Amino acid sequence: MDARQLEYFLAVVDQGSMTKAAQALYVAQPSLSQAIRGLERDLGTDLFSRIGRRLVLTQAGQALVEPARQVVRGLAAARSSVDSVAGLQVGRVEIAAMPSQAVEPLCGMIRRFTGRHPGMSVAVRAAFRSGEVLAQVRSGTTELGLAAGTEPIAGPGVEVVPLERQRFVLVAPGDTDLAGPVRHTDLAGRRMIVGQPGTGMRRFVDGIRADGVELVDVVETEHREAILPLVLAGVGVAVLADSWVPLAERAGARVLALDPPAYLHLALVHRSGVLTPPARAFLAAAQEP
Repeated sequence: MDARQLEYFLAVVDQGSMTKAAQALYVAQPSLSQAIRGLERDLGTDLFSRIGRRLVLTQAGQALVEPARQVVRGLAAARSSVDSVAGLQVGRVEIAAMPSQAVEPLCGMIRRFTGRHPGMSVAVRAAFRSGEVLAQVRSGTTELGLAAGTEPIAGPGVEVVPLERQRFVLVAPGDTDLAGPVRHTDLAGRRMIVGQPGTGMRRFVDGIRADGVELVDVVETEHREAILPLVLAGVGVAVLADSWVPLAERAGARVLALDPPAYLHLALVHRSGVLTPPARAFLAAAQEP
């Protein structure tokens, strides 16, 4: 077993197929298949069940995922430590982030980090719920995570760095008859564009409904980037984090305060233990005002 085999194994897990993994790794598919077969021989067991063209992890494969990520992450940390001697001139940070927070404050964090370390790169992985962010960090899929929730972020197996709060706002078409601050009862009968269950914005809307206010869910979408165009098209109104305010106002939407106010709690998370030098540098840049 060698690190290359483990990297190839994780690429197949993450991409879902040999073809996509080979494309992501920029290697020939026969070479990738041979490496996976070699790893299975070394371990004495199959890691994937081959069902037609689909690959499904066996129990042994599932058991290997987290240790493999730890090994690959440890090697990356070793490389980064060597690179840091040259003053963080090269390297990469991987962070899982939720959609609204990927607009802001993540953009500002990346701007400060890459401005200070222009040779560094950042990979942002999508996660739609705070639990998904924590899971990616715990599993080693990413080293850092940016999570948000209606309650302060917490969870086993991660260190939490609280950041700030984001206010919920109502985003409406430019010709709306609503005026702020908008009370919950003002939304009675309104057509709502909502995110999928489990997201902070969805929990907020469901809380309004639980208070007895009749709302109409006209669109439920996992694509957060589709919400603002739907609002501008007059399909309905939406509750979003105020990270969207600059974009919404520039696009011609009305942004209205909510009464009573409600907030999302933001935090950066990482696994306990040693961080790579790029991750430490990113954390430092992220916490600057």
